[in-house]
Amino acid sequence: MMKRRTVLASAAASTLPLALPAFAQKSKDSIVMAMALEPPGLDPTAGAASAIAEIVLYNVFETLTKINSDGKVTPLLAESWEVSPDLKTYTFKLRKGVKFQNGEPFNAQAVKFSFDRAGGEKSTNKDKRTFANLSAQVVDDNTVVLLNKEIDPDLPFLLGQATAIIVEPKSAETNATKPVGTGPYRLENWTRGSSAVLTKWDGYRSPSHAKLRRVTFRFISDPAAQAASVLSGDVDAFPRIATRAVAQFRNNPQYQVYLGGSRAKTIVSINNKHKPLDDVRVRRAILAAIDRKAFIEAAADGFGTPIGSHYVPGAEGFVDTTSVNPYDPEKAKRLLAEAGVKTPLELTMTLPPPAYARQGGEFIVAQLAKVGITVKVQNVEWAQWLSNTFGGPHNYDLTIISHVEPFDLGNYAKPDYYWGYANPKFSEAYNKVKSTGNAAERAKYLGEVQRLLAQDAANGYMYQPQFPTVARKEVKGLWKDMPIFCNDLAAISWA
Repeated sequence: MMKRRTVLASAAASTLPLALPAFAQKSKDSIVMAMALEPPGLDPTAGAASAIAEIVLYNVFETLTKINSDGKVTPLLAESWEVSPDLKTYTFKLRKGVKFQNGEPFNAQAVKFSFDRAGGEKSTNKDKRTFANLSAQVVDDNTVVLLNKEIDPDLPFLLGQATAIIVEPKSAETNATKPVGTGPYRLENWTRGSSAVLTKWDGYRSPSHAKLRRVTFRFISDPAAQAASVLSGDVDAFPRIATRAVAQFRNNPQYQVYLGGSRAKTIVSINNKHKPLDDVRVRRAILAAIDRKAFIEAAADGFGTPIGSHYVPGAEGFVDTTSVNPYDPEKAKRLLAEAGVKTPLELTMTLPPPAYARQGGEFIVAQLAKVGITVKVQNVEWAQWLSNTFGGPHNYDLTIISHVEPFDLGNYAKPDYYWGYANPKFSEAYNKVKSTGNAAERAKYLGEVQRLLAQDAANGYMYQPQFPTVARKEVKGLWKDMPIFCNDLAAISWA
């Protein structure tokens, strides 16, 4: 089970050092929310940035299934589904009378088009492998059968993620700037570098489903500016606000503050294809030079749990691997010497804008310097990180990033993925994870792949983050937990 959020804010009055801001009277049918990162586009099938889903998932676009804040999966565009005894055939009964925002009908043909496109040769969907294994067959307008080449007990969950949105064929290629879905909201305006506005779509199948008529998302990356935006009343709710901002709201009765559990992994990514980082001894040396608990304090103000692999406590089959590469600076020096590395070893660390990356980067520089590794920091904007570090030429040595997907171990089976990890033993073990329907066997193989990643020091595994949310106390319906990054706007209202 995921860890429930702990409510930090008290509704009781307290003595404050400063006068409380005088909030303007807010319309009960509009809200201003904020995000740390601006998405590069609004089509989640075309990019890996979680910021895309934060705006469009379940709001503009919908999926066959829905992932709820407690991690449970319920029907959405599918009314129900049945699974064959061999766990490879899923029959979905689709919701009737649903239309896309351009007036076209939602039906089994749209589902087949969406999944064929997601797994097709030209697909840029980050879950292309999942969809390439699926064969969609139309039975009738309201029934679609998915044949899976692999056994995947997580498929209903995966079909609720942003990469599995159902798109309208005629508008699919322009969804990045003109998204067309079946959801309760549609894009009104997107001012690059500033904000995006969603408005309630009156053609939605359930007119009373969404209570808010207008939602504005503002993009604010600087932690100080994030706190100021909420304190001034300009922003009503800030999910996943910078951890450094939390202290200003703890004892303020005008706000609610939550710390949410997650399935995210904050890591120091290592480019396994760059020399000398292709030597496991050098990667192990980097990990041995980093004090995880001190890193959590530096990067996330203590809001995190140490991890030793690309998997988190609370997930099926989790094993604690933090002892595989413990903090040991002297061992780090020995490993570098064994690898024939002449110090100082000079590396570049490319850092995206999130506060945990910039704060954590300063700490990493200081830690690695103690063992003879000199790190030059290169701060880049989010779009630049996505195109040059994550995508394109993978032009980096080290970087710091949170991977927020619950089921993303499979990325280590992709040799062209941005960290360049390749180990046939891992791929073999991961295929066993994907092909067994027995829970105990699956947990055993999950443990095996976690240990392999730790032993290979494929990346620097730091912590499972807790994501804070700050909001006006009158805002209701914010998610209690964060199994995926999503702002379910239809659930939000004013008290």
